[in-house]
Amino acid sequence: MVAPVLVLDFGSQVTQLIARRVREAGVYCEIVPFNKADAALAEGPRAIILSGGPCSVHEEGSPRAPQAVFEAGVPVLGICYGEMTMCEQLGGHVEGGHAREFGRADIIIRKGSPLLDGLGNAESREPVWMSHGDKITAIPPGFHVVAISENSPNAVIANEERRFYGVQFHPEVVHTPRGAQILKNFVIKIAGIEPTWNMHAFKEKAIQKIRDQVGNGRVICGLSGGVDSSVAAVLLHEAIGDQLTCIFVDTGLMRAGESEEVVSLFRGHYNIPLLHAEASDLFLTELAGVSDPEKKRKIIGKAFIDVFDYESAKAGGADFLAQGTLYPDVIESVSATGGPSATIKSHHNVGGLPAHMKMKLVEPLRELFKDEVRALGRELGLPEPFVARHPFPGPGLAIRIPGEITAEKLAILRHADTIYLDEIRNAGLYNEIWQAFAVLLPVKTVGVMGDDRTYDYVCALRAVTSTDGMTADYYPFEHSFLARVSTRLVNEVKGINRVVYDITSKPPGTIEWE
Repeated sequence: MVAPVLVLDFGSQVTQLIARRVREAGVYCEIVPFNKADAALAEGPRAIILSGGPCSVHEEGSPRAPQAVFEAGVPVLGICYGEMTMCEQLGGHVEGGHAREFGRADIIIRKGSPLLDGLGNAESREPVWMSHGDKITAIPPGFHVVAISENSPNAVIANEERRFYGVQFHPEVVHTPRGAQILKNFVIKIAGIEPTWNMHAFKEKAIQKIRDQVGNGRVICGLSGGVDSSVAAVLLHEAIGDQLTCIFVDTGLMRAGESEEVVSLFRGHYNIPLLHAEASDLFLTELAGVSDPEKKRKIIGKAFIDVFDYESAKAGGADFLAQGTLYPDVIESVSATGGPSATIKSHHNVGGLPAHMKMKLVEPLRELFKDEVRALGRELGLPEPFVARHPFPGPGLAIRIPGEITAEKLAILRHADTIYLDEIRNAGLYNEIWQAFAVLLPVKTVGVMGDDRTYDYVCALRAVTSTDGMTADYYPFEHSFLARVSTRLVNEVKGINRVVYDITSKPPGTIEWE
């Protein structure tokens, strides 16, 4: 399938959100690195978007768009760095050393443009999200100013004749309230693309892609207990039937009752062949004495592969390993498209996999965000309580225990997590929250219970709201709720004597602690 919209990645941490917004508008798109775009450009996209990025265009060796972008005869939208490189390449000028703009700002519309259709008339103000340190000081010939901001006299520019547009802000992030409308205007009104892409279309495309990749090969799918791997397994089963065997690895790092729930769903509800591998001793032995979070993830990734190799051999061998890897996993581990973005953390199923594996990878959800995976799950008929579950990381509770992992700490955390989620459900808040979990800190504090002194662990509670996992805000619980949870944890969980609540957003923090 040829993507009607091509996004060229210059290394922004939120490039994937551009694709997300375009797909929300009903138009399929793909992302390619700016320096590997020749083949994709040759396929004839109907519109091109240039992403933001961490570089400055006036630096020697900074990225540039292929000249073919501007010779393709299709609409082009440059976002932040994308606008700046477009200006430089078409005869404008960008300088550093001027006033920077980071965070919320207002643009003032100076002139009408189809790009801003529906956002207001001349002189109206529109809130946006800025993130740049350079300034466009001259726009290319043929362009005119559409909108300005306090520090950006060229916040939105356009060459309507060539259908080239540039915006200095980020329309793809939720902090630009009507940014999705801008991207929709670009792909539908300006590029004239029919909004025909939806999750049913993705499912059909993904099934064919799986069949083309796998052929007659055998596939094993690693189930972690989360929504992602479960949706991947059901999609694979629909594509290749009995060529698939699922392996649920009980790592000893699962939540309470998780193993029984997963095994029951796949053996009972879907009748998908499932091997239940008890490997908690292996994982805990390999993790013994390890505190560094990156080492933990890589150890867990290697141990998963070792178990998969062993179990697949018992099942008669396999050619492919399938995983529920998502876009947020990829962009935080390494640039999803090979661009120059920075690594945030390795995910066990991306950066944590060993360099040499006996099996090839099948990752049918690699280009989806979490809410899109849930939509796909519903399209595939998964039970709603399972589809609506909060995200659970592949490494499990190992990354919710900063420091060394022990069986004692896991038991404490498992009990605390169960109480916390029970209280959230009892309060009717579960579906309002993107993800909630407890973290057992490597810190002990003095407490008093009755007349006795205690010296036990601190438990941190985390709950966030999000739409895509790329950005998140903490959930504003009532103090009475937090007091109730704290009382239960201290009274019912032996080993915890203090409770704190994490109110950090993402960014600057990540959702998980490790």
